[in-house]
Amino acid sequence: MRWRPTVQGWQNLVLSIMGIVVLAGAIGVVLLLDRTDDASRRLTDEIQPARIAAYQLQAALRDQETAVRGYAIAADPLFLEPYYAGQNAEHAAAQEIRNYLGNRVELLADLDAVELAAATWRSSYVEPLLNSVRPGAPDMPDALLTERGKAQFDALRRLFDTQNQNLSQTRQQAVDRIIQLQTWRDAILVVLAAAIFLTTIVLALLVRAAVTRPLDALARSCRVITSGNFEAKIEPRGPRDIRAIASDVEDMRQRIITELETTRSAQAQLAEQALELQRSNAELEQFAYVASHDLQEPLRKVAAFCQLLEKRYGGKLDERGQEYIEFAVDGAKRMQVLINDLLTFSRVGRLNATTDEVDLGDMLDTALGNLSTGIEETGAQIERRGEPLPRIMGDPTLLTMLWQNLIGNAVKFRREGLTPRIVVECEQGANEDDGTWLITVTDNGIGIPDEFVDKVFVIFQRLHGRDVYTGTGIGLALCKKIVEHHGGRIWIDTSFTGGTRFRFTIPSAVDEPVAATPEGTTQ
Repeated sequence: MRWRPTVQGWQNLVLSIMGIVVLAGAIGVVLLLDRTDDASRRLTDEIQPARIAAYQLQAALRDQETAVRGYAIAADPLFLEPYYAGQNAEHAAAQEIRNYLGNRVELLADLDAVELAAATWRSSYVEPLLNSVRPGAPDMPDALLTERGKAQFDALRRLFDTQNQNLSQTRQQAVDRIIQLQTWRDAILVVLAAAIFLTTIVLALLVRAAVTRPLDALARSCRVITSGNFEAKIEPRGPRDIRAIASDVEDMRQRIITELETTRSAQAQLAEQALELQRSNAELEQFAYVASHDLQEPLRKVAAFCQLLEKRYGGKLDERGQEYIEFAVDGAKRMQVLINDLLTFSRVGRLNATTDEVDLGDMLDTALGNLSTGIEETGAQIERRGEPLPRIMGDPTLLTMLWQNLIGNAVKFRREGLTPRIVVECEQGANEDDGTWLITVTDNGIGIPDEFVDKVFVIFQRLHGRDVYTGTGIGLALCKKIVEHHGGRIWIDTSFTGGTRFRFTIPSAVDEPVAATPEGTTQ
């Protein structure tokens, strides 16, 4: 199988090659620097001091030769002091040369030759000469002895030249070695810089071919797909992880195509359902028309004829017959109220819906005016707290019905012997940024048990019999539908125990409620 490294693998490879090149060059430079330092140390700490000591040795011997000649001519012992001082200097210089040169045999051989020639010169010339001269009695030295001493010291001078030449040659070799090492060091640095430069270029081209181009190709394919061309297939290429990403994107494209086909199928089904819903709405509107006209007409006739029977034959009927007629009239009237409430509930947010900027305070005043009779009869007290009721976008008729049902329930379900007291409070919602208002309606009535706090908002749900409280059980369900139509929600605060507390939220600005066409289709 072909080896396909990841992007991290390419990065590690690049760094490894660069590290090897740099490490190899650094090792070479360090070794050359060490050798250069060693050669410089030998030159400065060994060869140069040895040359200086050699010059001192030679100078000491020359001082000895001068002192001996002066003593031979003047026969003055003072001339021998430089001779003896020269011997001491000679021995000290020779010891220094040995210390500096260490195990350099060829240079030490030159020193040995000089010392041997000097010892020979002293034993065969100097000592006989010193013995032949009488202090304070100058005399001409022996010509033969003088000639022999001169010849020996000339040989010693030639040894000086040989020693100096060999030391100079050794010094030059050390200098040449240092120059050679410096040349190698410079060459390695140049080669290292060139290798790093060439390696960088090669690796840049390699990374471009192995990483950058596959990433660019993947990016172009992704842009083609994001532009809406979901049929463009993505070909995986490049390092293993980039190929894995390309494969994942390709799988995602396939899923998108599958989901797109599913969505198109669902849209077709929704279109069919919309047509079916349009037909159903039309039928519902037709039913509403029949319920509001055709169904109520027989009820009106039943109530009218029952009232005629009571009026015409009231004196001829017994008490039970009179009761039956009252039951029939009451049933017809309750059926009419129920039909009207059902029509009102079904039409919330559908027919004749209007949206305008309304003041909830004005809507509350309108509802209180509609309920004025019941409020006056019970002596109910209405109190407003908190912030003023806000202005919102909504349907004035529906919002009036909302207040009318909430206040009307509070008046209807009052405690026996207790004057109804209703408090309306308004405050800004928890999230002030969305402009939501929280409105609370609290009464001191009979309350609602916790197990019924959700059921009371279901249509036709009644907690009491008709002989105790009148009504159709649609009021709170209508309130819930009106609040939700305006973008809010309504609930009962179960933490309040002194009666019933309704709370509902309503935005200060909501989207336009969904209206209905005359044919019954929603828009």
